[in-house]
Amino acid sequence: MTTFPELRTAVVTGTGSERGIGRHVARRLAREGWALAVLDLNAEAVLSFADELSAESERPVLGVAADVADPASVEAAFSRIDAVLPPVLAQINLAGIASPHSFFELTKEIWSEVIDVNATGSLLMMQAAARRMIDGGWGGRIVNTSSITAYDGGGTFSKAGYAAAKAAVLGLTRAAARELGPHGITCNAIVPGPIDTDIMGGPLSDERRASISGDIPAGRVGHPSEVAALVSFLVGEEAGFINGGSYFIDGGKHMV
Repeated sequence: MTTFPELRTAVVTGTGSERGIGRHVARRLAREGWALAVLDLNAEAVLSFADELSAESERPVLGVAADVADPASVEAAFSRIDAVLPPVLAQINLAGIASPHSFFELTKEIWSEVIDVNATGSLLMMQAAARRMIDGGWGGRIVNTSSITAYDGGGTFSKAGYAAAKAAVLGLTRAAARELGPHGITCNAIVPGPIDTDIMGGPLSDERRASISGDIPAGRVGHPSEVAALVSFLVGEEAGFINGGSYFIDGGKHMV
């Protein structure tokens, strides 16, 4: 089993939203001893969150405004991380955008944006992190975010473009697991079902929550902290033989 150094960094994207999964993941990992680099396109939000998390956790936290779909922006972000934080041993891709557009509503511009942020952004972040993990000699952990939409085609909120992008993430995860595994790097995907975040089109009303929960065996939507618990395990030392997997966290919705 891999033993990580005491001083190690987790890079978490998509941490700008106050109600998002990214902030719950970052808080959980900070409690568990990780230094954090938190990234988001929204500069004001992510820098404010970094200050808040650093104060409450007393862990090193760096906030970086970055566009995950832009290679230059990603490399600049990692250059800043290299300069001030311990070695990167975990990278969690949570940046994403929804797409409520139906099949015939999809334009090339909408399609490109959804693919760029959800899939290309994951690739660029993975490449930058994996190079550093290999150079550091420790190996590492990568966790990508797919969606149950990749399996059921959408319907809760996001539709065709989002489904395609999140399906691409699954293929990318497996390919990376195969190629990076010999370097001691694991790559897995989480597959959330309905989670109570703003990517569902904003806060859920009681009526919409009940409607969405109707076909979930657990009888409710998920909470971001539950996703954070799964991510925490997948980036831990004991998860070194878990590689190339796709892990549903959806209350059993995928079985329906």
